[in-house]
Amino acid sequence: MSDRYRVVALGDLGTTIVQNQSHWHTIRSTLGVESFGINAWTATEDGQRIIGEHDEAEEGATGHEELYLVLDGAATFTLDGEEVEAPKGTIVHVPDPAVKRGATGAKGTTILAIGAKPGEAFAPSGWERSAEALQFWPAEDWDGAVEVLERHLSETPDNGATHYNLACAHARAGRSDVALDHLTRAVELEDRFAEYAVADDDLVSLREDPRFPQATGRS
Repeated sequence: MSDRYRVVALGDLGTTIVQNQSHWHTIRSTLGVESFGINAWTATEDGQRIIGEHDEAEEGATGHEELYLVLDGAATFTLDGEEVEAPKGTIVHVPDPAVKRGATGAKGTTILAIGAKPGEAFAPSGWERSAEALQFWPAEDWDGAVEVLERHLSETPDNGATHYNLACAHARAGRSDVALDHLTRAVELEDRFAEYAVADDDLVSLREDPRFPQATGRS
């Protein structure tokens, strides 16, 4: 193997496994890609969410132009409310960052995602960096997750995703007050996290607390 190039199979790359979620193949960070974002996800059960519904123009987003390629299986994309069937080999290009997009698929469906912001040097998104802590979820190593997230938070103290993931880790570890502090801050920074929290199993232990943020019900 040369230092000037690498040839690897997708299955040999790093994979972040979280119970009941699609497997995240950490292509960009494992290979050290610096000029664009590239990752892949594989569904672990039928009908599973593979690409979380999001847009790239909302508060805290990156403004990325994105391209998705269905590598295996078949996916159903939702693009601004329109469902599009995407069998193996389908390319979905989303140049407009304001388009709300997401995808589900059958077990084994794998989607490759590539993105970057036109005209700017690439930098890993705050989401991707904070999501590195998800590798600690299967072993329930909450202190390991917190260590990664706190390091990221020290560099970007106003990153809502990092505060949210810290809330999840601390809640799982039984540290309710710390978890609620981080969750409150995450919602202050990006109100979408109030909606995520309502259905997040990591935060079940906090829901009866009167400080738990309430979703606004916005679409």
